[in-house]
Amino acid sequence: MASIRFRRLLAVLAVAGLCACQGGAQRPACPAGKVCLEYGDDSEPNTLDPSKAQLVAETLVIGDLMMGLATEAADGAVLPGMAERWETSPDGLTWTFQLRPARWSDGVPVTADDFVFAYRRILDPKTGSPYAYMVEILKNGAAANAGKAPLEAVGARALGPHTLELRLEHPAPYLPQLLTHQSFYPVPAHAVGRYGDGWVAPGRYVSNGAYQLVSWRLGDKITVEKNPQFFDAAHVCVDRINYYPAADYVAAERRVARGELDATTMFQSNRLQHIRETLPGYARTHLWLSTGYITFNGHDPGPLRDRRVRRALSEAIDRRFITAELLRAGQTPAYAFVPPGTANAQAGPRTAWAGKSFAARQAEARALLAQAGYGPDNPLKLELKTATATDSMLLSQAVQADWRAIGVEAKILQTESQILFADLNARNFQVGFVNWIADFDDPLTFLGLFQSTTGAQNYGDYANPAYDALLAAADQEPDAKRRAALLARAEQTMLNDEAVAPVYFGVTRNLVSPRVTGWEGNMENRHRARWLCVRSPERP
Repeated sequence: MASIRFRRLLAVLAVAGLCACQGGAQRPACPAGKVCLEYGDDSEPNTLDPSKAQLVAETLVIGDLMMGLATEAADGAVLPGMAERWETSPDGLTWTFQLRPARWSDGVPVTADDFVFAYRRILDPKTGSPYAYMVEILKNGAAANAGKAPLEAVGARALGPHTLELRLEHPAPYLPQLLTHQSFYPVPAHAVGRYGDGWVAPGRYVSNGAYQLVSWRLGDKITVEKNPQFFDAAHVCVDRINYYPAADYVAAERRVARGELDATTMFQSNRLQHIRETLPGYARTHLWLSTGYITFNGHDPGPLRDRRVRRALSEAIDRRFITAELLRAGQTPAYAFVPPGTANAQAGPRTAWAGKSFAARQAEARALLAQAGYGPDNPLKLELKTATATDSMLLSQAVQADWRAIGVEAKILQTESQILFADLNARNFQVGFVNWIADFDDPLTFLGLFQSTTGAQNYGDYANPAYDALLAAADQEPDAKRRAALLARAEQTMLNDEAVAPVYFGVTRNLVSPRVTGWEGNMENRHRARWLCVRSPERP
């Protein structure tokens, strides 16, 4: 069964590869004496507003334009960013940050007020930020985001132009990691005051990071240039970056091979061996804090409310085939949600059926569907939404075949990543395939998705008071081992509820020309351009 399916999928791959060979733009000329980086991004961003972004494609660009209180080293380690140093109160609830002298790209000083403004803005219900729940760690943050407390009550205040105080709802020793995320970046109050949400347009965008926005041509490229106001501009090598949407991974691979791109953030997973043979030294893979999973719409009035149906759909997925024979880049089957290797995590949580053979799981899935009233005379019919990226489409086809084997008729709906996530946020889907990538190295970045108060990114609207209580208890637990145990219990609760169907744990899949220096693999796949350089073709 698997071998027949594999041959069919290989045929699809061959067609995809042939199509991807056609077309391709030329590498733009780099001004004399300058260093330029041509960078493939896995999709077109929706926004460059740190308070509204949620796509990985957006964070790649925003992370080069903006910088939070803390930032990332080349290897992903946390470094001081806009804050030169900080101190924490004995109870862990109050953090005081001393900001370095810094300026926005228009020359206006960056002050503590810009951070206060940003945190109030992202928590303002009118902003509608998908990541507001992360900033709810600030005192009164959740109440403000729910419209039950004034924004002025949020636990962020300027003690002076260069001193920022943050008061938390609960101790969070991982806060420095959290502060590297775009939801905690400052926002230029003076630019927003002048232009409103239109401040993100080229010519209006004001940044405090290593680069400043020059232009954005939709469907073509985003261009940024070195920000001369950046506090460490003297040590930034790359003068100009062009980011190109590169959802067609094979086409992006061809562009890298031709020298049109210096790097791209993704390659088609099952082409790894081919790439290693034809482009030795280009493929950069690394253990990644990411989980590919299927989410079920909790608002759907039909069969997905039945736990037996969700379990049947999850059990029937052949994860070994998907990872070993279809993706083939080091991904591993997922029977839990938090990836192995996550800091502060306790091993143990697994789906109740993880130890069964695939044949046994298929048989149980058919029996569960029959108990729920579905069978040959009344087949379960579903719509599975997925991104148009090749890997996502092939994976969805494999899941479709697995579900067909237990009598489920699934129609695949393919759409651009931006539209997919807009539909997920709006609950305009029945079943969707999602790849969740850690925002920081801690189980909470995965488990926080399923809190009943999370909002947009809890796509299935999972809600279980016992789960919420365990996460709340973990928030208040100062002992690392006891906290890990509480988080593990929460994960097991969610898995027992079959809230989602975890499919695989991922690996990073970057293509990087040997001409690019300073690139270091890391579990969060953060590669800020300030650490990179590009050798000219004539130099070894």
